[in-house]
Amino acid sequence: MIRKLLALLLTLFVLAAIALGLFAWKQHAALEQPLAVTDEALLLEVRPGDTPSGVFQRLEAEGVLDDAFWLRLYWRLNLSGQSLHSGEYRLAPGMTARDMIGLWQRGEVVQYSLTLVEGWNFRQLRSALQNQTKLEQTLDGLSDADIMAKLGAPELHPEGRFFPDTYRFTRGTSDLDLLRRAFTRLEQVLEEEWQQRAQGLPYKDAYQALIMASIIEKETGVPEERGEISGVFVRRLERGMLLQTDPTVIYGMGEAYKGRITRTDLRTPTPYNTYTNAGLPPTPIAMVGREAIRAALNPVDGSSLYFVARGDGSHVFSDTLEQHNRAVREYQLKRRADYRSSPPPRQAPVNSENAQ
Repeated sequence: MIRKLLALLLTLFVLAAIALGLFAWKQHAALEQPLAVTDEALLLEVRPGDTPSGVFQRLEAEGVLDDAFWLRLYWRLNLSGQSLHSGEYRLAPGMTARDMIGLWQRGEVVQYSLTLVEGWNFRQLRSALQNQTKLEQTLDGLSDADIMAKLGAPELHPEGRFFPDTYRFTRGTSDLDLLRRAFTRLEQVLEEEWQQRAQGLPYKDAYQALIMASIIEKETGVPEERGEISGVFVRRLERGMLLQTDPTVIYGMGEAYKGRITRTDLRTPTPYNTYTNAGLPPTPIAMVGREAIRAALNPVDGSSLYFVARGDGSHVFSDTLEQHNRAVREYQLKRRADYRSSPPPRQAPVNSENAQ
């Protein structure tokens, strides 16, 4: 009797060993199988709510792998506490099922990027978001005011409220998510720079500095001149002079601007026409980088009140209208017959090239 029991136990042990060996072999084979990815990488999208079991079954149905049952069992026994990050995973030729699971464990989803450029207006920003096909589009049909309300700032004008930078994101990120990151980043940068501002500036608050920074952003062709351009505008504000800067006029013209400003445009009143309105325009006119904000808050000391473009991106700065008009004749009138000279405060001819 004991001998029979021992024989039975031995038989069961052998069968168990064989079953365990078969189990290990099948699981190893399933894990080490090469994925059916040919010459180009395959992007596997894992949607929010997808489970490993569901993805394995989908890949088996699509012919990318075999033995989904053994892979599901492997995950359940070894990785049941591991979350599966949504997004896209790049499956490269030669990759095995084990390699793919490693990507899932590390959350190595494909990253995309969108660069928001200094000097863009909000219309251009919205267009860039709309053209990024990897973003989930949620803003179509919404007004600018609707978008600001979704960002939790219904009282704010959107222009200039977003920080230009390169933003990385994964598939499934919404256009609103990315916009919120740019909005928050601008607020952080503006506050940081506001705390480091020079004393005695003619701004009531950080928002006015942001408006000035947007003008500097649009006027600057050579980065090293930002502080000097800022100095010109700040001194003009302090003396009650008109800013007389073309980018604000262009912004106020909107879609009516066709690449050229006429004398009529300079006389046409809009809230943004700094040839007819004293002080700063009501809102920024573009997105600004940190350097433009810093320049607005730390203008270079000096006595210049005018500047004119040389034609190579740089400017000639002048203290007096007489000096400025000489620079205009030297650098502009020879090149362009319709060039407008800069006026003294609130009168005289005007220069379309730059804020004077």
